[in-house]
Amino acid sequence: MRLLSPLFALVLLSSCTSASSGDRANDYQVCLGRCEKTNCAPGTTPSFPLFMRLTLWTCVDDCKYKCMHMVTDFSMESGVPIQQYYGKWPFYRFAGMQEPASVLFSFTNLLLHVWGRNEVQRSIADDHPMKPYYMVWSYISCNAWIWSAVFHTRDTPLTEKLDYFSAALAILYSLYFSVVRLFHLYPVRSRTFSHPSGGRRLYRVWTALTVLVYLAHVAYLGLSPRFDYTYNIIFNLALGLTHNFLWLAFALPSSRSLFRRYLGMPKSYRPAHANDAAIAVVLTTAATCLELFDFAPWRGIIDAHSLWHLATAPLAVVWYDFLVTDALDGGWKGTKT
Repeated sequence: MRLLSPLFALVLLSSCTSASSGDRANDYQVCLGRCEKTNCAPGTTPSFPLFMRLTLWTCVDDCKYKCMHMVTDFSMESGVPIQQYYGKWPFYRFAGMQEPASVLFSFTNLLLHVWGRNEVQRSIADDHPMKPYYMVWSYISCNAWIWSAVFHTRDTPLTEKLDYFSAALAILYSLYFSVVRLFHLYPVRSRTFSHPSGGRRLYRVWTALTVLVYLAHVAYLGLSPRFDYTYNIIFNLALGLTHNFLWLAFALPSSRSLFRRYLGMPKSYRPAHANDAAIAVVLTTAATCLELFDFAPWRGIIDAHSLWHLATAPLAVVWYDFLVTDALDGGWKGTKT
């Protein structure tokens, strides 16, 4: 699942609170000023190829790109450390995409969530109480990876917000359905499954609270004069850690179970796939720790962030396999009425 680890959050926090040195450098600013004066005079229309027009490049954006790489090439020849520009490493664009590797890996994640949706649809019975939640999660995750690809194609204030808001929704919904599953708040969908006493009220309260939290989150970030990156990190971090804690609790030994895993089974019942929950959490955290190895992009294409996107792709398979296996566990049959 698309979750933030504590270490990843610290890396992002440090990158958001410190300005980039590259775009403040005098040689870059001189190059940018000359390029804009020469190529971006009023009434001048740049002759961009089709893919750059489709991805909405402007003359000023193109000048920033060219000057960034001119300074970077000189730095590499001189043995000077490569700098970041506007909070990002200098990437080579391809077909109008600013970060082509991250775009490709975002689409890889998208395709695997489409696969996961099909697995849920095919493998889990329609009357299973958790099926609709897993289906919705797959759609929300697909939406998040679409906007991730768009954002890495062209970084603008709008695409940034759509990426961040979609990612937050995916993380929040992961926590939402995890609470519904682990505390058995799901509504009755058939006679196959019973419902805990008072569960309907708790379900409504939890659903309303989740919706309000998300709306408040989007409203605060969307209406603030400046995007509050620190708050956004803390918000996602809190959700991710809570989600991880719940599934680690699911994996605890039978003697230390914090809750009943299936309504019709004793608290001591621990399915064989409980270990998979802990493995999935550990692998997800390990993948996000790739961000700790922040480095200038190899050949201007591959950086730590794109590798994180690559690592999250197979994790989608791990999580869907776990959710399907859990839904098919015999413990659910113990809830028959």
